[in-house]
Amino acid sequence: MIIRIAHSPDSDDAFMFYPLVKGLIDTGELEIEHVLCDIETLNRKALKGEYEVSAVSFHAYPYIADKYLILPSGGSVGDGYGPVVVARRNLQSLKGIKVAVPGKLTTAYLVLKLFEPEVKTVVVPFDRIIHKVKEGAVDAGLVIHEAQLSYSKYGLIKVVDLGLWWKTETGMPLPLGCNVIRKDLGSETIKKMEELMRRSVEYALAQKEKALSYALEYARDLREDPIKTFKFISMYVNSKTVDYGEEGRKAIRFLLELGREKGIIKTEIPKKIFSDERI
Repeated sequence: MIIRIAHSPDSDDAFMFYPLVKGLIDTGELEIEHVLCDIETLNRKALKGEYEVSAVSFHAYPYIADKYLILPSGGSVGDGYGPVVVARRNLQSLKGIKVAVPGKLTTAYLVLKLFEPEVKTVVVPFDRIIHKVKEGAVDAGLVIHEAQLSYSKYGLIKVVDLGLWWKTETGMPLPLGCNVIRKDLGSETIKKMEELMRRSVEYALAQKEKALSYALEYARDLREDPIKTFKFISMYVNSKTVDYGEEGRKAIRFLLELGREKGIIKTEIPKKIFSDERI
């Protein structure tokens, strides 16, 4: 059986998928194919159930819950850090401010709207947001991926780290992205992919130098700085990536239910969201 795994072309995803990409893990009867897309494209494709396994934003999950379950491994969780709003000058408030965002189904967008409901947003491809801010086309930009660490080299300043704000407000880590698996694959294949995803993350963490060497190819602005690249990877590939754990799972449900309560998520949050939940 062919399993297409779609994920972002960034260094943390490259790091965790390195063992699977390079055939370092026995996948048995499953033939793994990797597809690279930006996260908002993946969110939109997941609405149609296009890929068997896909990285998506947690914000997108309620809209695809009829087709997918969340795998317990492979997630990106910020603990006191996360997407950053940057600008050319200091901004006292984001109320009424025009901010470039990487997509309205991204978790970054969800948390921005929780932070300031009256912010104005315009969707810009994630890798163009820095340039739009520099050009003055927007007042500020919501940056994700490696730009969370590289924005200052473009002369921009941090207005707010939404992950830090979230931690201060809730005391919880901020769940950003996850890997989901299509329900129609059946329980046997789902369990196999749970195992493969976990083993891939564990292998990458155990072979950090090799995985980092591969991930540097996808590091964009940080490619020439392995130390900063590994710092970024370590932010989002760690023990919570092996398994969210009780704290992570609680934070995921809290975030989704708060988004629903505030009217940002406009669909119900299902009772079962994880592939290994027994409800």
